[in-house]
Amino acid sequence: MSIIACLGWGSLIWNPEDLPIQRKWHDDGPFIPVEFGRRSQDGRITLVVNPGSVPVRSLWAAFDGLELGAARDALRRRERIPERNPHIADWTVGQPAPQAMPSLPAWAASQGVHSIVWTALPPKFVRQGAAEETMPTVEEVVEYLQTLGGPKRDLAEQYIRRAPRQIDTAYRRRFEAEFSWTCISE
Repeated sequence: MSIIACLGWGSLIWNPEDLPIQRKWHDDGPFIPVEFGRRSQDGRITLVVNPGSVPVRSLWAAFDGLELGAARDALRRRERIPERNPHIADWTVGQPAPQAMPSLPAWAASQGVHSIVWTALPPKFVRQGAAEETMPTVEEVVEYLQTLGGPKRDLAEQYIRRAPRQIDTAYRRRFEAEFSWTCISE
């Protein structure tokens, strides 16, 4: 049987919900450039793949006996991404490496993984007067987080602090300095 892996770096790790994975997340995933760059509807700033960021080691878990299409669909449902939305990515042995993840084939070979799926939502942060959503600067995210109060601030803080310790990004270090939001993940 071919191993299909799910990559994670944010809330999938501490809240996989009913994602059909083996419950152990391994901390030796491939290096991926992620950063806090997506403003969610609930006010959180979540992690996204951002080719301009310094790669960090992701986490991974094996799916429980699914085919690739079913694994993609399970992740899409967990992430609440509409069916026609293309923001679940995959890679299979024999394909070229994704541009943002050049070491993916070598990592997969070292783990005996045949296929990989991950969330590929883009950065999303609307600037004042801008027509499109883009990757925010760390200053823009800090300013935004300073405006939050009550439950929205609590959710934003929880997401940032619960991100796995190894997701040590430049923005996260700035949040720790500005807000004392240190990592609380296990």
